[in-house]
Formats: sequence, C-alpha cells, structure tokens
Amino acid sequence: MTKRKSNPLLLHRKPLRLKPLHLKLPATSANLGPAFDAAAIALDLYISIDARLAEVFSITARGRDREICQNLENHLILTTYAEVLQGAGRNVVPLALKIKNDIPIGKGCGSSAAARLAGIALANHFGRLCCTEMQIISEAARREHHADNASASWLGGLTIAGMSEDGATRVVQIRPKGEWPLLLAVPDDALSTEKARAVLPAQYPRADAVANIQNSMMLLAAFTQRRPELLAFALEDRIHQPYRSEFCPLLPCLKNLNGTNGILGVALSGAGPSVIIFLDPKVPTAKTRKLIRSCLAESGLSAELILTRVSSRVSRG
Repeated sequence: MTKRKSNPLLLHRKPLRLKPLHLKLPATSANLGPAFDAAAIALDLYISIDARLAEVFSITARGRDREICQNLENHLILTTYAEVLQGAGRNVVPLALKIKNDIPIGKGCGSSAAARLAGIALANHFGRLCCTEMQIISEAARREHHADNASASWLGGLTIAGMSEDGATRVVQIRPKGEWPLLLAVPDDALSTEKARAVLPAQYPRADAVANIQNSMMLLAAFTQRRPELLAFALEDRIHQPYRSEFCPLLPCLKNLNGTNGILGVALSGAGPSVIIFLDPKVPTAKTRKLIRSCLAESGLSAELILTRVSSRVSRG
C-alpha cells in the first residue's frame, strides 16, 4: 500500500509561546535595463504581514490581488515557511496571517521575492532558527535563482547582488542620492518569469556584453552621484529587453518617450511586463501622466500608472 503523502501545513504540535511578527516588505524593480540579474531598487509599494501562532492555518487579506493572497492552497509564503522549517528539522506550527498587499503579482514587481522572504522570516522567528540577514537573503536568492530582488526587498534602497558558483550570495546596499520619483506602468495581464526567460539566447555577441557593462557602470554613477541626466543612456540594454519586448508591448511604446517631456529613462521592471519610468521632478507629474496615456492610447495599449519612488523603508519586527 502506498503511504499517503502528508501535508506539511498540517504537521504541528502544541504551539509555542512566541510573540507575533510584523513584516513590511517593499516591491522591487530588478535588472534596471543593463544590470541584468545584478541590481534592483526597492519601491514605495508594500506587502504587510501580521502573523501569530494559531490552532490552524488561516489568512485574511485586503488590498491588491486579495483572492490570491488569501488562498491557502500553494500559498508561496506558507509553503516557503513550511519547507524552511522542515529543512531545519523543526515542527511546522500553524499561523494566522493578516495580509495587506499593494504589490502587483506576476508583473515584474518582485512579488515572489517578497513572499519568499516573508516565509523565511516567519520560519526564522517561529522556528527560532536565529538566521542572520545575509542567511535570509541567501535562502531567498537560492529559491529565486538570483539575488537582486531578494536583497532589495529585504534591505531597501538600491542593491547590487550576485551569486558565486559555490552558491554564496554577495550584496552591496546603496542609498541613492536625492529624490527619485517613478511611475510604474502595470498592464492587465501577468507574465511568468519562466516564459520571459525562455526567449533569451544562450550566447551574446561581445559588443552587446560590453555595451551592457558600460551602461551598468554609468547607471551606478547616476545613482551615487545624483546624475539623473545619465539615465536615458544608462538604461539602454542589449541582453534581455530586446528579446522580451514581444511579450511586453508597453516597453517599446514608452521607450519612444525616453529622455523627453519629463521622462528621464524607461526600462522593463524585472522580467516584465510592467515598465518602470524615471521622472524629472521639475516637470508636473500630471503632465507626464497625460503624455504617457496619450502615447499608450495611440498604440492601442493601456496600463495602470502607479506613482512611487525608491524606498529605504523596511519593517521587520
């Protein structure tokens, strides 16, 4: 007789006496044009989670994508929580979660990285694992297969991240100088990361690789030296955006506005399909929004335009 596989979310003993945990993790925009799989910024959009021990697992959710956030089946936060505890040889104790979500799910805004970080943080707290910040980031990076979104969501600001062949994660956090107002253009339909990665070639011409290295260095200078005028050039990419444009029609449309009329630079947000737009703070946002909506309408496109900024606010405690 085949042994029935147990549900890891039902394996528990009597709950321990542990304080509730509050988490507030930001959305992220990774790649930033040429910095493919190497850099990300935290955005002023958040998922907030209040967790406490309970007799059974439960979720109440409000905000964006509420139905996804409160569906217990295959819930990324809770499955990550259970997997981390089981991997550490700890009991999976039930939790009651209250979630408020502002992050678009499945649209290149780092929702999965934030969810995985939340699950790991819950396991660390309620399983008394005593993980360091880098261990939490590294575990999320291992599960996400890259460290850019995970590091930015956990630390805030701008992060440069990489994973070595032995699996070690290295992260540098940078606080961009000055204000960096942004518009996030979010289409109706989601795009899976797997589909977005499948269109990328296995090899690139040397000229394309060199151009991306140069632009990435220029992008770093723009943030650290408060040189937003560099963005129109520094956000140019030859590694992933040209290949993903067929699935992300907002990008080629909005790139036509790059460097003009209050728009300093345009790039795909993560793997897409959303687009991140760097704004000139000297130009009224209403004027720029009107220009963008007109451009999209002329191409038969539409998108939700979310005003945000580079954020350094993260709450964990």
